[in-house]
Amino acid sequence: MSDPRVLAIMGSGEVAPTMAKVHRALFGRFERSEVPAVIIDTPYGFQENADDLSARTVAFFRDSVGRPFSVVSYRSRDVAPLVEAEALARIGQASYVMAGPGSPSYLLRQWIGGPIPEALASRLMSGGIVTMASAAAVTLGVVSMPVYEIYKVGAAPHWLEGLDLLGRLAGLRAAVVPHYDNAEGGNHDTRFCYVGERRLRILEGLLPDGAFVLGVDGHTCLLLDLEAGTASVAGLGGVTVRSGGRSAVFPSGSELTIEALGAAARRLAEGQAEAAVMGDTEAAAVSGGADRWGGSARSGGSVANLSGPGGGRAGGPLADEVARLEGTFIAALDSGDVGIAVGALIDLETEVEARIRSGEDSPELDGAEARLRALIVRLGEAAADGLGDPGRAIEPYVATLLALREQARADRDWATADLIRDRLVTNGVEVHDGEAGPTWTLKR
Repeated sequence: MSDPRVLAIMGSGEVAPTMAKVHRALFGRFERSEVPAVIIDTPYGFQENADDLSARTVAFFRDSVGRPFSVVSYRSRDVAPLVEAEALARIGQASYVMAGPGSPSYLLRQWIGGPIPEALASRLMSGGIVTMASAAAVTLGVVSMPVYEIYKVGAAPHWLEGLDLLGRLAGLRAAVVPHYDNAEGGNHDTRFCYVGERRLRILEGLLPDGAFVLGVDGHTCLLLDLEAGTASVAGLGGVTVRSGGRSAVFPSGSELTIEALGAAARRLAEGQAEAAVMGDTEAAAVSGGADRWGGSARSGGSVANLSGPGGGRAGGPLADEVARLEGTFIAALDSGDVGIAVGALIDLETEVEARIRSGEDSPELDGAEARLRALIVRLGEAAADGLGDPGRAIEPYVATLLALREQARADRDWATADLIRDRLVTNGVEVHDGEAGPTWTLKR
């Protein structure tokens, strides 16, 4: 039997535990035990830690997926002809090819007009699996978003020419937007690969005729079986087709035809009623769940959910975990429980370190690291001010002095009783006399 022909598009988390089972399911599509697999280092080839990122990726597939990977090094289109020839040969020999995090615009500068896109297309046409994740996923469409230039540098929203492998191989005229449900901004909108709703609206208006936005949530994978003509969604989130400011959302577990994705976009662009789009996607759905891809099949109802202008979902696994641990930390500080506060910081540091070790490199992770540092500073400030109830530390001493005062009062030694009270007040201890005996409070 021939090898599968699958284009896998991951929104993020390509080398995180959440996507390991999707990778394993993809390898399970091959009817042989030996599957040559490579990672192309171009997307992050400009980074000083490129070797480290490659090593972490190889370690992830070895330890979490149980598959050996090697690195195809093509960090720049200016490589020597021999290096380029070797890279092309190794891509041609591999059955599983992956490219992931880094810079979409850098990747496009190295690949457009060069031989790598054709090598990937050839791999998919003749048999094999190509996984494009995060930055690499952005480049698949007819146009590509320059994420960092817009989000970090402040460039006006605009599109770059894309590789258009999605159009050539799957017939989808789209702009791929990973990290679609990103929520790392906290008090500002970082959905839609960090650009937010306002800028996405501008970008949507600049799309080529007939093109639509294809959004893939974080830790989610859209799997296009080019042989069967089907599309499946696996992972923690969903896939969104957006056109004309309207969205159709396909949750994890959805299976439909590839053509149905394009049809949904056309109907949304025409402004047809929600029921019409839903009916189209239901008619195009295929039997069976997405469990074979490592997803969780949904039973009953439509495979799509519609939202109007501005449609999109906030939240994400890393954002949720950061919010949860930050809440635990703050509550522990407020109650003076140092152990729980420190434990929350350790858990957050462990989560961040695991993602760094697995090779993840994204603004989403940068945000988590920033929150960790902020919480460490807050712990330091609390330590300087004093944690816990200081009254508990001085309670036995105050109790002894109050007992001596009570004895002095019983002996009608008012001078000694007043002296003890005055010294306590001077040191921040307010004494309250009552029928049941004296009580005290510590002034903060």
